[in-house]
Amino acid sequence: MRTFIHLLFASLMCASRIFAYEAFQGPTETVFWNTNLAANGYTFFGVGGHSYLVDMQGRLVHTWAVGNNPHLLSDGSVLDATQNPGNSDFAGFVKVSWAGSNVWSYANTRTNYFLHHDFAQIFNPKLGTNTVLFIARKNVSAAQCIAAGCDPANSNNYNNAQVDTITEVDLSGNIVWEWGVFDHLIQNFDESKSNYVASGMTISNYPGKLNANIPGLPIQSDWLHCNGLDYNQALDQIAISSVRGEFYIIDHGSTFIAGNPTGSIALAAGPAGDFLYRFGDPGRYNQGAIPAILTNWTESTTGNKQLGGNHHVSWIPVGFPRAGNLLIFNNAQNLFEHTQQSYAMEIDPFLNASSNHGSVYVNPPDAGYTSWSPGNNSGKSPRQLSNQIVWFWYSKASHGMFNHIGGGVQRLANGNTLICSDQEGHIIEVTDAGEVVWEYVNPVAAGNVILKYKRDNWPMDNGIFRAFRYLASDPPLIGRTLTPGSTITGRTPSYFSP
Repeated sequence: MRTFIHLLFASLMCASRIFAYEAFQGPTETVFWNTNLAANGYTFFGVGGHSYLVDMQGRLVHTWAVGNNPHLLSDGSVLDATQNPGNSDFAGFVKVSWAGSNVWSYANTRTNYFLHHDFAQIFNPKLGTNTVLFIARKNVSAAQCIAAGCDPANSNNYNNAQVDTITEVDLSGNIVWEWGVFDHLIQNFDESKSNYVASGMTISNYPGKLNANIPGLPIQSDWLHCNGLDYNQALDQIAISSVRGEFYIIDHGSTFIAGNPTGSIALAAGPAGDFLYRFGDPGRYNQGAIPAILTNWTESTTGNKQLGGNHHVSWIPVGFPRAGNLLIFNNAQNLFEHTQQSYAMEIDPFLNASSNHGSVYVNPPDAGYTSWSPGNNSGKSPRQLSNQIVWFWYSKASHGMFNHIGGGVQRLANGNTLICSDQEGHIIEVTDAGEVVWEYVNPVAAGNVILKYKRDNWPMDNGIFRAFRYLASDPPLIGRTLTPGSTITGRTPSYFSP
């Protein structure tokens, strides 16, 4: 059966509070709640070194004294990153119990690795225990870049070159597996190098590898800027989001040997560690049209580029609607749209050109594209959407949700989707048909200033990297005391409910 793309719009009806749709200022905390259609539970987010669990009215249920990018785990503990003073990189990780006591920590001691953005506790089936995966930039030398077939003309960039890695540590702090982008480069510049394309082939024949000489983007400091990862327990695979406009899926299971870290790292560096799937910008591997400025200089085309500045790739869990598909927050930075706005997107990586869902990953260009014209929508031009995009949401007003950094998407058990728009601290819940059924504005601003009313401050003043919804029946909350107190601001909840 053909899967249709839902072209969805958001609207917000406010009766008890009258302010413009395109408001520069407004109240914080819960501003809208449809009690009948929302997945009524508890929302978890971290900001300013604190993590908060609030009910649908915005009343505090629990807090923890950590909050950089907190992950609420199934046992009710919170795994979070620890910051380096005056530095956005992570010093390591700490896990605190529901009660707030430290139960585990890890400190990075490798001087040429810089931990950043995302991490996840997983259950490693081959070890039979939990481990932690994390993203880290790794220094590579100019000599290494040249040896990998990088164009010497860009050698100034190579002096500070960094490429991302995914490292796995056990709970004793031992590195048990590692995968690195630098091990999966292909190039057509220097035929004397071992990673030169095979005879008669081009970069387009290697979607499982990354071009070492991406036009306009030579290897440099923070080259891919990977910002999100997720682990699929059933597949034993990892998804990685890169802000450059792609996400990748790699195989963990077939590259992991229990009790043999050296062998595991070697496997991950070989062909078994190549991308199983990639989505977002086929022009990067010469299988799609690239964005372009048109002849009158006031119009542009996105080509076949689907993502820009994206964050938080994640699988829809087993038991949830359309399980196995992937969700991503498409910030749409650098997407070359005439009018920018952000999207929450769902991708079926198994969908082929006949709109059939198979059992193997399908290279997105092979699935084809649909010409999408949003109509009279603030000057947006038609663009080519991948047929593998099976659902997406965006605000009707183009800049009702344009988020240039951060963000997250979570599928809920009732089929709704929770969307976090980072820069304005905006969390919304939408139905599968696109109706907004809950809306919340983070009241915690920079310096842990509490805002009852958010004014037109600099973006990110009350930003939230991500947010998640949990039901009382979900593992982290089972058996917990969930008695609501006051709201974060101390104000009596006041919101519109239809």
